[in-house]
Parts: sequence; structure tokens; C-alpha cells
Amino acid sequence: MSANLFDILTRSITDPGATAIETPSGERISYTELTRRSGKMAHALTGLGVAPGDRVAVQVEKSVEAIILYLATLRAGAVFLPLNTGYTPAEIAYFIGDAEPALFVCDPARAGDLAAISDAAGARMVTLDAKGQGSLTEAAAAAPDDFATLPREADDLAALLYTSGTTGRSKGAMLTHGNLISNALSLREAWRFTAGDLLIHALPIFHTHGLFVATNVTLFSGASMILLPKFDPGSILGLMGRATVLMGVPTFYTRLLDEAGLNTATTANMRLFISGSAPLLAETHREWRARTGHAILERYGMTETNMNTSNPYAGDRVAGTVGLPLPGTEVIVTDPETGAELAQGEIGMIEVRGANVFRGYWRMPDKTAAELRANGFFITGDLGRIDDRGYVHIVGRGKDLIITGGYNVYPKEVEAVIDEIPGVLESAVIGVPHPDFGEAVTAIVVPTGTPALTESAVIAALATQLARFKQPKRVVFVAELPRNTMGKVQKNLMREQYSWAAASDLNGSHASGQTQSQTDEAP
Repeated sequence: MSANLFDILTRSITDPGATAIETPSGERISYTELTRRSGKMAHALTGLGVAPGDRVAVQVEKSVEAIILYLATLRAGAVFLPLNTGYTPAEIAYFIGDAEPALFVCDPARAGDLAAISDAAGARMVTLDAKGQGSLTEAAAAAPDDFATLPREADDLAALLYTSGTTGRSKGAMLTHGNLISNALSLREAWRFTAGDLLIHALPIFHTHGLFVATNVTLFSGASMILLPKFDPGSILGLMGRATVLMGVPTFYTRLLDEAGLNTATTANMRLFISGSAPLLAETHREWRARTGHAILERYGMTETNMNTSNPYAGDRVAGTVGLPLPGTEVIVTDPETGAELAQGEIGMIEVRGANVFRGYWRMPDKTAAELRANGFFITGDLGRIDDRGYVHIVGRGKDLIITGGYNVYPKEVEAVIDEIPGVLESAVIGVPHPDFGEAVTAIVVPTGTPALTESAVIAALATQLARFKQPKRVVFVAELPRNTMGKVQKNLMREQYSWAAASDLNGSHASGQTQSQTDEAP
């Protein structure tokens, strides 16, 4: 029996006439229509020379046709490679050159800038715009719709997703049909998705969250999704009266909290709010519950594994945690140096194992061997601990660990205390080079404006809350933290931008306009 994701998906659908996707304009695409149109698109792909195992690189705007292209690629036995729509031609050149796709699908408006890159990699180029128009859909329109989905094994590649590449070259995570199927089915059960659900889909589809979590889980449930082109708080608020689920990044929820109309009445029809891709502030969790009566469900995943843990659907959704391991997924915490498993409650490297874990990095055997153990555990790069109830707490990325004067400082621990100070909206704690300590703990703070904050006031507030070596040597105030498209705070950019902080006059004025910081002392 074929393990092609599309074959497993079609066997999950109990009502082919039900709506799979609807658009803001009112278009409704049933599961039968989705199958028919993906068949036409799969014929178009094979007609363009795409063979099983070939990569299909895609940099297009979000649309129904883009979802159909994803399904068609799987049906043709090829490997789907989504690319961030914000990538520049220089960035695209790396991905296309590394993946060597047989086909490159791009927006017609970008075709002129990208044609040479596509040609250099030996990829054929076709186009698809935000309205679903282009040379690819023209080819699909003329094709028959009775495509016989190619059989695939569970270990065959279904997708190739490149990591964000904040350090070094971006790595292509090889995800199999088995990886994607197992995670979709696990999440369907964990979040109790049914055919009666209607998802507000406002996420991009070039990322795991929007493509494999939001889209796959909805389709595997026979549910429906409202495919929004982008996040718009007003539109989302207006849809909550008939929708049942929203998946988003923390920014979605903070911006929705700015909407005066957000309350228990407007969210009464909703059964589930899910947040991921970046840490959700405990304050956001509390404020959302107070305003709506709903507790946001936070989960934890990554490109290489899809989802690993989730706060429970029925049970305590604990703010500041990412919940419990999903069924079939093992999570352990190990010593970053030795790899030995640590005792419960100790902070170390999070490792995961399960059917959701990727096959390795594309054409990077050394990286694969370094991060994917022979016993199947993947070294996530995230530091965390598991409490006595089994809930996983993320304390930061391994590369974000600060070593100051020989002591380890976990940024999230410091951030959690800073975020509780009145007048602080959110914070990011980083380590910057320091001549005496190696690294100095530095806090980047976004103030609310009321009450007014000073650097000395923030540091004074931490004096009784944190050991001296954990307290920031400097506090810098900013209007907002730099984030990527999925809402993740980009600490690598801040480490570069504020590298001056520890070297500046610690007792005088600095760029933030605040004064009188803490005097450095050895821990």
C-alpha cells in the first residue's frame, strides 16, 4: 500500500463534497475539487519534466493554487521546496544552486530577476501569481484531472525545507512522507480536530507552521480552512463568529489584544487558539485568558521535526511551557558536552526521537551525523528542562547560552523576571563580548511607556530576584525587538547591533539615553 501523503489523506476524507478551502472572496473548493485540480496540476508538473524524487522549488504568494501545487508535487512523487517570499535573488541563488530543482515556480513579477539563477541550476522556470494565474496554471488548465498518484514509501522524501541559517549556511531538512503523515495524525488527535472545524489560516505557507501544521492537520481531519492572504486583526476578529480554530505566532495574539472588539462574546464560537514558532509571553497568555476566557495552547516544534510537544487540549495549559511530548515522540534532556541524559528538572540540551524526526540534512552528511544520533535522537539545539509533571520548559537556544565569568546564564530565566517589572512589555537577554567576564549579560527591553523606566530602575528591580552574575550589566531600551517572518526574536542581530554595550562607559550615558548602570563585579 502506498505511503504517499496524498493517498493517506484521501483515505481520511469521509465527505468528499465538504469544503476544504474557502477564500475571503467567497470561493469554496470541495475535497473533490481539490483532488481534481491537484490531478491537473500533477499532470502539468510531469509534462514539464518533473520525475519522482525531483525537487520543485516554489517562491510564490499564498493562494489556493499554491496549496494545490504542494499537493500535486506530492502526487507526482516529487519533493516540495517552499521558499520565503521575502528572499532576495542572492539568497534564492544559494537555495536553487544547492537543491538543484527540476522546476522553479516563481511570481511573474520576479521572473526577470530570477531567470538567470534558474538557468544556472538547470531548472525550468514557470510562473504563478497571487491570483493563481501564470504559465503553470495555464498548463494545468489544459491537462486531464484523472492523475494516478505515484506510490511512495514512508521513507521517501516529501519536502525539503531550509533552516533560517542564522549561523552559517542554511541547511536543507529532508522530510519524508512518513514524517509528515505521522505528525498530522498525532496533532489531529491531540487537538481534537474533526470535520466540523473551520480554521482561520493566516500563516505563510513557506514554513512548517502554515504548511505542515495548519494545512495538513486541517485536510487530514476533513475540516475546512479560510485561506487569508496575510494576517489582518480586523478580518480575523470578524471571522471568529463562525470559525473554530486559530493557529498563529505570538504576534497574532498581541495584535489581536489591541482590538477593542476582542472579548468573550466575539470568541464564543472558537474552541481553540494555538500559538507556536516563537515563545509566547506569560503576560500575553494571562491577558488573553482574562479578555476571552480561552487559554492559548502553546506547542513546540521545528523545521527538522515538525511538532514535538503540546500543552494538553484537556488539562492544564501552563504559561511559559510548551507542554508534554506528543504521543509517539520521546523528549529527553542531555548534558550538552557528554550527551548523557540528565535527571528530571536539570537544564540541558533537548533531544527528540520519533516518526516525526527528519531523515537528515540535504547533502550535508557531516552536519547530519553531528546532530542526528545513531540511536535516532535529534539534538535540537534548544536548552530546556522537564518538570515533575512532564512539562517541557525551553530556556533558550544553545547558541544563546551566556557564559559570564565561568557561570552559565540562561536568557529565558532572566527575561521572565524582567518581563514582570511594571512598565516592561517584553525583553531579550543576550551576551556581548566583555574583556573581564568573556560575555556580559545585556538586556534589550521594550517599555510600555507607563511607568517610565530607567536602566538603573530595571537593574534595581532585579537585585533581589537574580544572583549577581545573572543580572544585566547593561539595559538598552528599544521600540521593538527584531523578528523574522514567523515572529522569532533574532538574537543574532542584536548581538551584532549591541556589541558596544559592555565596552561603553558603564557609569555614564549611552545610546538609549538612560544612565547609571550597575558596576561590574565578578560573580
